Amino acid sequence: MTDSKLPEATVLVVDDEPSIRELLSASLRFAGFDVLSAADGKEALDHQAGAHLDLAVLDVMLPDMDGFTILRKLRERDAELPVLFLTARDDVKDKIQGLTVGGDDYITKPFSLEEVVARIRAVLRRTHPSDADAAVLTYGDLELNEETYDVRRAGQIVELSPTEFKLLRYLLINAERVVSKMQILDHVWDYNWNGEVSIVESYISYLRRKIDSAEALGITDPEEAKAIVPLIHTKRGIGYVLRNTK
Repeated sequence: MTDSKLPEATVLVVDDEPSIRELLSASLRFAGFDVLSAADGKEALDHQAGAHLDLAVLDVMLPDMDGFTILRKLRERDAELPVLFLTARDDVKDKIQGLTVGGDDYITKPFSLEEVVARIRAVLRRTHPSDADAAVLTYGDLELNEETYDVRRAGQIVELSPTEFKLLRYLLINAERVVSKMQILDHVWDYNWNGEVSIVESYISYLRRKIDSAEALGITDPEEAKAIVPLIHTKRGIGYVLRNTK
């Protein structure tokens, strides 16, 4: 009798080192994933053309093109595809570049296989929430209902435009995790949108005025107003994070 359990997700592993590629692929299969593997960028793109992918694990240093370039090409076909960078590079600048071009996470070699599996599942939870998780997103006194499109903070209704709603949702599913402007563009705006990342700064500003302001929320009681602390914070040179620093 065969096991009819469906794979947890389909993961593409791209690494030019056969030992790492095979070990990681075998470990992910054992963990319950369907795995496709590639030794270079061309093979990775060929796999994407022939199969649905739920997530890609990309080595940065590859023989034909770097992982950052592969990410851009993968996202041209699937703007929502989550990507985890896996590389021997541990320089902070490289990590920032990986996040800036839209990577969802970054792990350096040598790595723990258990950590890679845990990181993959964390990224999938953020980017592919289950129906049970998707209805209402909460963080502190902030609540977003995906079915009714209602947003409340401290019990007060917050009126948001569709883009502001999508931006807040992305910040909520990544709460306490820094996301770059490019990541926000990739997930909130159409990937093929040709505008500047400055649009992200503008919408972050709009959102702050609506959810981080007691006055905008209509809260006049001094004690209640004092409880409205800023939730959206800037990480200079990197991006933004939804975090309660109270």
